[in-house]
Amino acid sequence: MPPMNANFGGQTALVTGAGRGIGRACALALAAAGATVIAVARSQSDLDSLAVDGAGRITTWEADVTTDAFIARVEAVPHVDVLVNNAGMNRPLPMAEVDVATLDAMLDLNVRALYRTSQSVARVMLRTGTRGSIIHMSSQMGHVGAPRRTVYCMTKHAVEGLTKAMAVELGPHGIRVNSVAPTFIETEFTRPMLADPEFRRSVLDSIPMGCLGQPEDVVAAVLFLASPAARMITGDSLRVDGGWTSR
Repeated sequence: MPPMNANFGGQTALVTGAGRGIGRACALALAAAGATVIAVARSQSDLDSLAVDGAGRITTWEADVTTDAFIARVEAVPHVDVLVNNAGMNRPLPMAEVDVATLDAMLDLNVRALYRTSQSVARVMLRTGTRGSIIHMSSQMGHVGAPRRTVYCMTKHAVEGLTKAMAVELGPHGIRVNSVAPTFIETEFTRPMLADPEFRRSVLDSIPMGCLGQPEDVVAAVLFLASPAARMITGDSLRVDGGWTSR
């Protein structure tokens, strides 16, 4: 359920990567808080399920966020108040084994598509005079380094830099830009990794609070940053990491 009695009635929120996991949880929470949600994903079956659970407040787009067609569709939207820029990917590999296709795919989705989506939503907000909120889904890996995650860390550090630069440029127009940087969150994407007892123990040992995050932990951060309660917060990164990056 939305925290702090968040109320997004009359607002339109665009959520990318909304088919599963954190993106799905954010779309449902924003809809439950009164927003009209445009949920974007590549799987129509995931979107169909999301629309049912969204009780009529979620419009679904089956789309690839890396394409020009998606960008054109975003720029044609009459109004956007909130962007949750959540689409992203990771393929953990030792640096010496990272192939060019993996490098290009992660840069294309995690950086280029995220930038273009932000740019398009910013154009809509500037055109309509909307004092909106743009939230990038980053990671604790945007603040630290880690083995087997050189490309992922690089892309998330880029997201953190973009967050700051956008905040400076768009702040005079009343548009706030922040990131949310989660630790390992238990979702269908992370469960296969976390099923390895040794890996799970290494993760828990790195989190001072000694527990894994849940999607609702990230949702709470997103709703806060999207709400008037965060009206003076921009260019920042809200780390939902249980203290991982404090070491």
